[in-house]
Amino acid sequence: MGSHANAASTKPAKLEHMRIDLHVHSALSDGTDTIPELIKKAVEAHLDVIALTDHDHMAGVEEAQHLGTQAGLKVLRGVEMSTHIDVPEPLVPTFRLRRPVHLLGYGCRPTPELTSLLADVRAAREDRIPATLEKLAALGMPLTLEEVEEQAARATSIGRPHVADALVARGYVPSRDVAFARYLYDGGPAYVSRYTPTTGEAIDAVNAAHGVPVLAHVWARGNATLVTADIITEWVRDHNLAGIEVDHVDHDEETRHALAELAKRLGLIRTGSSDYHGSGKTRNPLGACLTDPEQYERLVRIIHERGGQE
Repeated sequence: MGSHANAASTKPAKLEHMRIDLHVHSALSDGTDTIPELIKKAVEAHLDVIALTDHDHMAGVEEAQHLGTQAGLKVLRGVEMSTHIDVPEPLVPTFRLRRPVHLLGYGCRPTPELTSLLADVRAAREDRIPATLEKLAALGMPLTLEEVEEQAARATSIGRPHVADALVARGYVPSRDVAFARYLYDGGPAYVSRYTPTTGEAIDAVNAAHGVPVLAHVWARGNATLVTADIITEWVRDHNLAGIEVDHVDHDEETRHALAELAKRLGLIRTGSSDYHGSGKTRNPLGACLTDPEQYERLVRIIHERGGQE
């Protein structure tokens, strides 16, 4: 793992110099790196701390923490949960639009309630795949379930990214990004809805599991007009939301500044991270955005205060 891999035998980096990336994915969800590959690349990127935040499960955390310890890399327990809110349709106020919101949970204990909720979300993700394939076939891009399963060989559940990878393997599209942009995006021609908890329910579940809930890339792709500051304020007041992922590649500088000001006003933790998916996302290299060490220290302190599992 290179010279940095010997860091386990040296003194830990001083807090103010630590490089901290709190949102990365492995091949156990929709990333492309195995856990050993992910740890190796994080070390090579000169990171001191990562949080493994695979989608709707924590299956890889123990292995990542074990290998990270050997390599001198701190791995924080994390999960990224799929949630939603219902917002008014601008042209038809009586009609509600379901909008996805992703929630990061740090330091959660695998309580039966949280484990059950995550299992339900994963099952719903898999259940929609046949309908997705039917829509793609109607668009002239037939795929078999076996082709999608091959792309998801190491994952805990099959999802849209694996369908996208199968489209790439067939030569229908050049990349996963294009597959989503043309066909698989929310509301797209091959999109199929599925069950997710509301964001409030998911925040409550993270808190009940002694974890720390942080909104992920909440104002990416124009969502600021839907997931408004007032809604975020309600989540803080009514559900004890603890933080916002401010620095993310999908947030421009103006958005980052606005989110940072909102987080300061609400007393929230402000994180930054790459949202790394290996080759699954081309704009998100490890360390693309980092968390301020003081904010990380605050996050860890709250995990300990709540009896969470760092």
